[in-house]
Amino acid sequence: MADPSDTRPLRGDDDLYEIFRGAEKPRSEHRIGAEAEKFGVDERSGAPLRYEDESGRSVQAVLAALVERHGWTPEPEHPGGPVIALRRGAASVTLEPGGQLELSGAPLADVHAICAESRGHLAELRDISAELGVVWLGLGFHPFAQQRDLDWVPKARYGIMQRYLPTRGAHGLDMMRRTATVQANYDFSSERDAMRKLRVGLTFAPVVAAMTANSPFYEGARWGGRSYRAKVWLDVANERAGLLPMMWRDDASYRDYVEWALDVPMFLFKRDGAVVANTGQTFRAFLRDGFEGHRPTAADWEMHLNTLFPEVRLKRTLEVRSVDSLPSSLACSLPAIFTGLFYDDDALAEAEALARTLSFEDVSRAREQIPERALGATLAGAPLQQLALRVLEVAERGLARRARLNREGRDERVHLERLRALTERGLCPADTLLDGLDAAGDLRAEISTRARM
Repeated sequence: MADPSDTRPLRGDDDLYEIFRGAEKPRSEHRIGAEAEKFGVDERSGAPLRYEDESGRSVQAVLAALVERHGWTPEPEHPGGPVIALRRGAASVTLEPGGQLELSGAPLADVHAICAESRGHLAELRDISAELGVVWLGLGFHPFAQQRDLDWVPKARYGIMQRYLPTRGAHGLDMMRRTATVQANYDFSSERDAMRKLRVGLTFAPVVAAMTANSPFYEGARWGGRSYRAKVWLDVANERAGLLPMMWRDDASYRDYVEWALDVPMFLFKRDGAVVANTGQTFRAFLRDGFEGHRPTAADWEMHLNTLFPEVRLKRTLEVRSVDSLPSSLACSLPAIFTGLFYDDDALAEAEALARTLSFEDVSRAREQIPERALGATLAGAPLQQLALRVLEVAERGLARRARLNREGRDERVHLERLRALTERGLCPADTLLDGLDAAGDLRAEISTRARM
């Protein structure tokens, strides 16, 4: 999160790179952070949980109960404003624009700890949700809601995005309010280490998205594909999203990422706690010309980096963000895959060599097929399922060499077992949701039961 108190002026290139160089850590300090979003719906009707509601059944009621019962601290965006987040230690609970609830976990040492944190969060929600008649759905796209059914979370940034994103793509508002994701964050020890992981992540992000495709419903019915969330992301302000072709070169550097980010239009910056909307400038122009008498600061630059949406995002960590939200039984598969690929030397070298055999153009074409076909897509003329199994094998070998054991004496590969079983059959989570679904029955009740976290 950008520190608004970091008012140091940006004077040259070194200031732009400092956010990355300052985040470099020795390997002994590398951790994993996971983020998981979910939709709250009425357990009977499937109606989305409102941000506020006179009945007392609302996102605000959930946040208040977490504060009262479990020691979370409320965080309004400004003093006296509505609560839009909670914090406890290094973890936070935040809200996406349509009221999606997100656990942004603490940096932890292994995937076992990530899963324990997630289970603890869901346990805290259990009694609260039962009292309110709410269930939480782990899906990549809201299965029932139309745009008019959803509230807007009152965060200033979201209001600016609400107005701006529809001018840049067909699905900006869908991305904001009707999608949910699982993400994982990783450390890097040097520029070279960051670039290697970024290239591997960008290459295999669509492959992992296909393995975990989990949004086969649209406004209460099947839409005919496997991941409507992946479809949405093909047309959302593409100048700030996607697979970043400039980062696929062997000599890619922080400079390449910075040069791209400088030419992406801004959303906003803050001064003295107030939001200043600025969607008419790239950051490069802001750096050169300023805006309404304001000059860019280190906090402005960090905030801008946080408004970029590539499939793997470089900030103070590397954030892998291509995956649909998943049920709790599968949610740890994303951090497990990339922990295996990133945090073992041999696995990273093997993944890097495999990535070099795949072109940006071929991966991009496969990405366009994934919304409908998931693992049935092809990449460079071969079934995507074959590549998915190779990626899993590399990750599993990396996790085996890490040898981080749980209380039962099992290493982190345990968190990939369910996903491997699906992938071996050429299936994704959406296929299990659709299997045997009676379209003539109570579809809302059935979906709410099958997709419950």
